[in-house]
Amino acid sequence: MSNFIDYLLRIRLPIVVFVALVSFVFTFYASKAERDSVGYSPDQPIAFSHKLHAGTMQIDCQYCHTGVEKTRFATIPTAGVCMNCHTQARTDRPEIIKLTEYYKSGKPIPWKRIHETAQYAYFNHSVHVSRGIDCASCHGDVANMEKISQVNPFNMSDCLDCHRNPEKKLPYLKNVNKGPQHCWACHR
Repeated sequence: MSNFIDYLLRIRLPIVVFVALVSFVFTFYASKAERDSVGYSPDQPIAFSHKLHAGTMQIDCQYCHTGVEKTRFATIPTAGVCMNCHTQARTDRPEIIKLTEYYKSGKPIPWKRIHETAQYAYFNHSVHVSRGIDCASCHGDVANMEKISQVNPFNMSDCLDCHRNPEKKLPYLKNVNKGPQHCWACHR
């Protein structure tokens, strides 16, 4: 019996461990690829229409996503920001009732992040916004999206392409410095 157990440990166990490890790696990276890819559009805890707010009502991105002109990050709106309007507007709607419950409980809305750069990359929103780069250049035409989805890849080659050929990606900018000389804006 001990010979059989030795055989399993020497031969079968490494195979089982290898198969389990490979399965884990494929599952992890497949889910990450799906999450980081163009077209990623998760359901959010509160159905929010950017088409209505940014499109029809023309609310500026920076009203809800504060800090982009001065800091690295664009904030995800708190329930308090939404309640600036929704203490009065459409308070009887099911999604606004959910919003009000989050607000009254003091719990943050568990929004699912859609746009994210790699952990090793340093990205600064303020550098881009202060240079006149429109949010839609990276995030797409949000004003026409009922439900937000990722429309551009957020990878190094895409960033480099824009830095090397800004007139191709950002034709509305007139005085863009050409070339990769601004790498230190992102990489420190």
